[in-house]
Amino acid sequence: MLALLGLLAGLALLPWHMQEAGVLAGAWVRASMTSPNAAPALFQAAIFGRWWFIPIIAAAFLGLAVHVLFSGRKLSQASAARAMTAIGALGFFLILAQGAAIGPGGWSYAALSDAFGPLGQKQFGVGAGMAVTTIGFLTLFTTGLAGQGGFRSDPFTAFAVGLIALLIVSFTAWPVGRMLVMALSPTPGQNAIEALANRLLEPKIWGLACLYSGKSCGVAWNTVALALSTALAATMLGLCFALLVTRTSFPAKKLMRALTILPIITPSFVIGLGLILIFGRSGIVNQGIEQLFGLDLGRWIYGFQGVWLAQVFCFTPTAFLVLIGVVEGVSPTLEEAAGTLRADRWTTFWRVSLPLMRPGVANAFLVVFVESIADFGNPILLGGSLGLLSTEVYFAVVGAQANFSQAAALALLLLLLAFGAFYLQRKILGRYSYVSMSGKGDAGLGQPLPDRVRRFVYGVTLPWTVLTVGVYGMALVGGFVKVWGRDWSPTLSHYSRAFSLEWGPSGVLWSGSAWNSFFTTIQLAAISAPVTAAIGILTAWLLTRQRFAGRTALEFALMLSFAVPGTVLGVSYILAFNVPPLELTGTAVILVLCFTFRNMPVGVRAGMAAMSQIDKSLDEAAMVLRASAARTMTNVLLPLLRPAMVTALIYSFVRSITTVSAVIFLTSAEHEMATVFIINRVINGDYGVAIAYCSVLIVMMMVALGTIQLLVGRRNLGRRTAGAKAPAPAHA
Repeated sequence: MLALLGLLAGLALLPWHMQEAGVLAGAWVRASMTSPNAAPALFQAAIFGRWWFIPIIAAAFLGLAVHVLFSGRKLSQASAARAMTAIGALGFFLILAQGAAIGPGGWSYAALSDAFGPLGQKQFGVGAGMAVTTIGFLTLFTTGLAGQGGFRSDPFTAFAVGLIALLIVSFTAWPVGRMLVMALSPTPGQNAIEALANRLLEPKIWGLACLYSGKSCGVAWNTVALALSTALAATMLGLCFALLVTRTSFPAKKLMRALTILPIITPSFVIGLGLILIFGRSGIVNQGIEQLFGLDLGRWIYGFQGVWLAQVFCFTPTAFLVLIGVVEGVSPTLEEAAGTLRADRWTTFWRVSLPLMRPGVANAFLVVFVESIADFGNPILLGGSLGLLSTEVYFAVVGAQANFSQAAALALLLLLLAFGAFYLQRKILGRYSYVSMSGKGDAGLGQPLPDRVRRFVYGVTLPWTVLTVGVYGMALVGGFVKVWGRDWSPTLSHYSRAFSLEWGPSGVLWSGSAWNSFFTTIQLAAISAPVTAAIGILTAWLLTRQRFAGRTALEFALMLSFAVPGTVLGVSYILAFNVPPLELTGTAVILVLCFTFRNMPVGVRAGMAAMSQIDKSLDEAAMVLRASAARTMTNVLLPLLRPAMVTALIYSFVRSITTVSAVIFLTSAEHEMATVFIINRVINGDYGVAIAYCSVLIVMMMVALGTIQLLVGRRNLGRRTAGAKAPAPAHA
């Protein structure tokens, strides 16, 4: 019934086309009787003679008729299910057909104009009415499939699969597909395949000159080598920090945890700037070594080693956020059992604890690997002469002669690299079970780390923490001096220019130059974060707990937006959503969509890693008690998935604020993002305002992260602590 109500609301109560002032503004209500572009589909067909909406309206009323017949027991459940499946598919097809056939210039294809004659009317991008109607037909379709025995006859699971598939196809596969079609565009004298091969087999991509000369290797080899070394280092550091926080008696765990996530809540160019101020030609370390020992270290920070160091800084927090929930989820009872069998602490850690952490380690490695090959900010700042696939894509797009075909071919190569890593991860982990939480209480005590592991963890994390403090300290000091390297006079003028306030006749005036981008960024990030977390956790539940046709294809499709460099994703969104039927360029919606589907894979991977430790018997017990799939998900699994939820919320929120490459092509004067504002200041040489803005973002995001942790809470696994007393024995 809800699907039918949604259909009627989408067709009769909401504007079919996108409204420039937004649906909530209400201006379309007054114009709906005079302007077809502001009217619902039912009004457009009845008042303005737009006959192409009549089949869609008829399909909706046909669905209503099936519901009435089924409610009156004049139609069997099997017949009603088959009818709903057919009607849902028909309505969905009709919406796609009318949206693709008619555009702002009338007929979109010459064949239609020849067949039906010129069309005097036109239509623009679809809006709220179309979205609600599409969801209604999708619900009819998936409910019908469940009624026929599909998805274990569970309507919620069927709808969830259909919704996730629709979203991924619409906002990941289609834009990227539009971009990649450019890779197959033929050139004079070459067909599509020959042109693609010519673009992918250039010596600049696969050259091995570094093996026998002083020249650089091809950008593909550079990208793979950098990604592997970054993923290895960042995963090891993330695991060490997770062990430090959860398995040691380190006295400043909260401070250490805050410092661990500090690099993830700042734009990447802040880390690069801090490294340059410390290790650059005029950096403090280089100048100190030259004065003390007479050694000129030169420009060593620029190149492979500099990009690697910056990426490890940036992506170690990502690995930590993926690993922390997995490390917490290792059952102490299993470790106590190993001790009972006379295994020492090293053997227990190496043979029991660490293997149970393998899903988190593999997922963290995969996420960091894909992040590295898609990274743009660090290579563009510290790469020097180092060529990487992400920067080559950027220069292919913004060069003197924009070459979208070459950019698309390089993006295709990045996809293949990401899918290769994904395939290897599945082959390694797919044959083992890592369950360590079940429906039984776990009263075991977490075992302390072996001495050699504890010393190694301290030896790695503490120096890294000192370096992190130094990098950020040097970077943020620039906001309090007049001109870095020239005039060291302390000043607050940079903060005043960016965030000044004035009192006017009507109250506070936000007169600083940064306020507009600041409020826009916070608003869009706050919208996209819960949406990303919800879709990510729901998708993780589908992939780990449900079996359905196309599951593997869905999992592969999730990596599309994550594997493609942000610049390519931004350009692909422009190509896909710059014209009807989904005309979103220049709006806030396209930014929210970009954030959501760019960041969703991290929530999915964190959710899958956490769910791999939760025994399926919990689901089965809920089903035995006649709980629906939706209730099992919300009442049983979600409380145990709080670490994954925190990961998804934190990652999405901070990445929405700090991302550069994915949004630099999508922002507009009305919706300017903070990172675009900052990077424009850096380009103009205004480092003071840029660093002052970054410091404000850091403080604001630390407050936001604490708020997210407080609102979501922590899962309670019912385990004792070392100082807890054993429960008193029960008396008969």
